Amino acid sequence: MEAPTTDGRVQRGNETRRAVLGRAVELASVEGLEALSIGRLATDLGLSKSGVFASFGSKEGLQLATVRAAQRIFYDAVVAPVEGLPSGLGRLRALCESWLAYSRRRVFPGGCFFYAVSAEFDARPGPVRDALAVVARTWEGHMTDLARAARAAGELSADTDLDLLVFSLISLLETANAQSLLYGEEGRYDLAAAGVARLLGQASTAA
Repeated sequence: MEAPTTDGRVQRGNETRRAVLGRAVELASVEGLEALSIGRLATDLGLSKSGVFASFGSKEGLQLATVRAAQRIFYDAVVAPVEGLPSGLGRLRALCESWLAYSRRRVFPGGCFFYAVSAEFDARPGPVRDALAVVARTWEGHMTDLARAARAAGELSADTDLDLLVFSLISLLETANAQSLLYGEEGRYDLAAAGVARLLGQASTAA
């Protein structure tokens, strides 16, 4: 007779955790990870503070879980839609377009979640900064892998500096995100898309 009770508690705990993280990623993308608190989230969602605390244990635990939840959302919104494309230049271009679409349609209310929260922790050693750095390096590494595959396939010039290319692409994407929010101008995404096309076109062997 104990199993149904235990299963029910686990299910309720999972539902609470999902609800809290859904609200947490929204808040953090606008106000930052430091704005998160177990009490605030409990109030926002009409939950008990003790129930939310039991799911995360501490503010840092909540912040780390929020980063992981945001990473899953980011992957589903940006990376997964182009995974079926052949690895190489076309997929790299499509990945950049997918990122711009993700920021443009405000998957997170504050634009790119990771752009929004990284500035809080980039000079603050600790587990949260480490987690954010892993996400950033994973994203950069994925783009570099696609660029490397494109160069190996002869789609990019042999002398292409892959690190500089990827750094420049990410800079365009993040600038469009930041300026679209600050200026309220959708056209910043069009500028970034044109910049991406130019960078890849200049490096392409088809140019």
